[in-house]
Amino acid sequence: MANEYAAREALKLRLGIEADDATRDTLLDGALAASSRGIDTATGRRFWLDDVATGRTFTLAGNVVCGDGGERLLIDDAGAAPTLVETGSGSSWTAVTDYDPAPDNALVRGRPITALALAAGGWGGGLRARITAQWGWPAVPDEITEATLIQAARLYRRKDSPEGVTGSAEWGVVRLSRRDPDVWALIEHFIRPGFG
Repeated sequence: MANEYAAREALKLRLGIEADDATRDTLLDGALAASSRGIDTATGRRFWLDDVATGRTFTLAGNVVCGDGGERLLIDDAGAAPTLVETGSGSSWTAVTDYDPAPDNALVRGRPITALALAAGGWGGGLRARITAQWGWPAVPDEITEATLIQAARLYRRKDSPEGVTGSAEWGVVRLSRRDPDVWALIEHFIRPGFG
């Protein structure tokens, strides 16, 4: 398992499977992985933090927004402060040191840095920015963990509901909805702005 948003043990507890029962671990791991990647796809972002900082390049055109306090360069989610910010192109790059991470106090609140702010005109025109950071979120939000567990339990149980139909003698046959409303309620406010 890699970068799943919930632990197998938590899913076993939710499904009433004994902790030492390893007979279904492959199915459980598959459900956790699929649920985690499904949440990534639905939100347009990922919630794990890279182990090491890596560089990414952003085109300034279309990624710089102007506001009262200056300009903000919109970047991918960064779960730690950037270690290097440069502007330029080709083999000519200049370090930028007077930026402010935005939103304010994002990392303290367990949220990612999503923009770098400079005074008006500070980002220049037509150039690119190269940023080195640990990408992702500083920690997996509780809502994402819960949504993963709900969806993984649903996927695991899907083996017992061929063609998306389930039922019992008590309440008859029911078609499963395409989207779990509880999962959606937990993840919808994490959807990346302008995505989907």
